[in-house]
Amino acid sequence: MPLQIHDSATRSTRAFVPANEGKASIYVCGLTVQSEPHVGHVRSAVNFDILRRWLTASGYEVTFIRNITDIDDKILNKAAEQGRPWYNLAYEMARHLSAAYDELNVLPPTYEPLATGHIPEMLTLISTLIDNGHAYVADDGTGDVFFDVRSYPAYGALSGQKVDDMEAAADADPRGKRDPRDFALWKGRKDSEPETASWPSPWGLGRPGWHIECSAMAGKYLGPRFDIHGGGIDLRFPHHENEQAQSRAAGQEFASYWMHNAWITTSGEKMSKSLGNSLLIPNVLERVRGIELRYYLVAAHYRSHVEFSFAALQEAAAAFGRIEGFLERVGEVAVGALPDAFVAAMDDDLGTPAAVGVIHDLVREGNKALAAGAGQAEAAQVRAMLGVLGLDPLDAHWVGKSDSGHEAAVIDALIQGMLAQREAAREARDFATADAIREQIKAAGVNLEDTASGPKWSL
Repeated sequence: MPLQIHDSATRSTRAFVPANEGKASIYVCGLTVQSEPHVGHVRSAVNFDILRRWLTASGYEVTFIRNITDIDDKILNKAAEQGRPWYNLAYEMARHLSAAYDELNVLPPTYEPLATGHIPEMLTLISTLIDNGHAYVADDGTGDVFFDVRSYPAYGALSGQKVDDMEAAADADPRGKRDPRDFALWKGRKDSEPETASWPSPWGLGRPGWHIECSAMAGKYLGPRFDIHGGGIDLRFPHHENEQAQSRAAGQEFASYWMHNAWITTSGEKMSKSLGNSLLIPNVLERVRGIELRYYLVAAHYRSHVEFSFAALQEAAAAFGRIEGFLERVGEVAVGALPDAFVAAMDDDLGTPAAVGVIHDLVREGNKALAAGAGQAEAAQVRAMLGVLGLDPLDAHWVGKSDSGHEAAVIDALIQGMLAQREAAREARDFATADAIREQIKAAGVNLEDTASGPKWSL
């Protein structure tokens, strides 16, 4: 059975049929880099990284685009508050974002375009919309250009709304609009904004609206028709609704499937910068490893809301520790084949909870087999499944990664030194000293297990 996708546009599950046989194209809305990324941000990145990995494992050649919005009202406002150039803020926050993705083993995209690098494509798209009657220049002299939502009869189809039931767009002064729901494609420069935040256009100096950025970049790298458009559920309206409307009004087929991941909430509220309840990635990684945070995010279905708590995160870390401990006891083993149950779970709209369940079932079987001197076959399959989920602890990406803020290599060197002292004491039959060293290691929060191939440790 091919991959089944819950399509947000049709609100139904559909079999994935790519536009080009053997190839898959994905566009995911990246972040507006106004501040450091939090757990809610990286959930979307991890979810669509899983989609990409699964399509690759299923034999597709995947082109994956994830943009960065580096010019926006929020960036300008935040930079002004901090008394720094907007591009300086955007560049620094983009570096924090890249580091967060790396900490969670999110693969780099095929391309990661910046909005500011694609102004010409945006101007071309806006001009097309004006020429075919779907956009207009405000007559108040501001230089603003708006999309005329009533000129496009299908507006509202993605979010299932009617125009008359929608609230007014909040991205520009309503005085220049024909309809309060019309949204900005181009924003004329204001005297209060820095000169560096404007570009020449046929309508005067200005900068792009948020929605036109993604349409232009998707078209640039994926063409007028591509397979999957993804992002957080909060983007479905107005951002994705507006993207689809302006792209299709310009004559492009645009996305064939829409996928949206749900929120991570704290105290029932969406995790966001504005609420002040965000959990920044470096702070979270002081408590757990990146691989454990990724496991926590993977274990929930991408369309399910997650109520974040550190207690739940620690439970997830312990659960992953059981998987990791099994692989450590088995030792080196090659990657095996994927079990049918895992494949079925992943093909069912990326059913990661069921897929993780298959991993734990096989770990339990493997632990029983270990008692009989076996377990390698189970470990090989476990590694295959973890690899698809980006969670294989033996993958080169994770080897040497930090453990709760401390370099794993340094910890290992210190513990190995203590183990060498313990072994020397045992050889000298000084068992009191050997036991004292073991207790010292245990008191530091390290689990120690003596195996046939030598002592193994884990935090």
